Amino acid sequence: MQGPQAHWLADGRRLHLNHGPIDLIVETFGAADERRAAYAQAVARFQTILTELVEELPELRRPASLEPRAFAGPTARRMEAAVAPLAERFITPMAAVAGSVADEVLAATLAGRRLDRAYVNNGGDSAIHLCNGESMTLAIAGTGHGMADRITIRAGDGVRGIATSGWRGRSFSLGVADAVTVLARNGAEADAAATLIANAVDLPGNPAIGRVPARDLAPDSDLGQMLVTQSVGALAPGEVARALDNGLAVAEDFRRRGLIAASALFLAGQSRISGSVALAAPNKHAQEEFAHA
Repeated sequence: MQGPQAHWLADGRRLHLNHGPIDLIVETFGAADERRAAYAQAVARFQTILTELVEELPELRRPASLEPRAFAGPTARRMEAAVAPLAERFITPMAAVAGSVADEVLAATLAGRRLDRAYVNNGGDSAIHLCNGESMTLAIAGTGHGMADRITIRAGDGVRGIATSGWRGRSFSLGVADAVTVLARNGAEADAAATLIANAVDLPGNPAIGRVPARDLAPDSDLGQMLVTQSVGALAPGEVARALDNGLAVAEDFRRRGLIAASALFLAGQSRISGSVALAAPNKHAQEEFAHA
């Protein structure tokens, strides 16, 4: 595996950072000198993030409890802090790794800088920065409507993280959701909550759903012998509705407890919304900041 890599994308505005499984897009908005310094800070912080996580990986793969553990690395501490409030269900800090890395790199990008807006997109699990009066429009995928859905986040919303989970994604899921997108206070909290809500969009025992033990697919998976979804066959409309309602109950619980701001759940052309999430067809005159995968 190569060491940390950094290069500009073709548009010359976005910085691509890659190291092993970590793949980030960073973009900042503001004065040119502030942006240059911010990008340099992002590159510097990125150099050791994966190494730090690997050092604590065995414990990060262990289930969380309501009493947070002490981790040495700042990214690992973000992961643990995000999952501990959710530990009444099975969850490990790995459920928040993508959002936590995004949060950590964004914090380094912003340190001492004056930027109007910024984001770090880690494969669709993202951390954002908005100054007063600013907003950012995000595109979300996996909704059953292609890339036609948009979410606009304004500074006053208190949302600084967005994450999506589902059985078709890059991580394993215990459920059948095509996608569950969560808005929260930071990327780590959005990531962890999206994982659990997507797990809850489920129809246990349904013969149309193909599942295999996670360890059969990835021997070192933190999910061990738990069955993860590998295929979803045709579901009756009533089954789709029931699965989504199962997930919505968890989403509403998280929202009432203040753990998330809002979520949108999608399966087989149906959807459920928890909280205030404005999904709308794209405005051809609006600028799209980045695609949320």
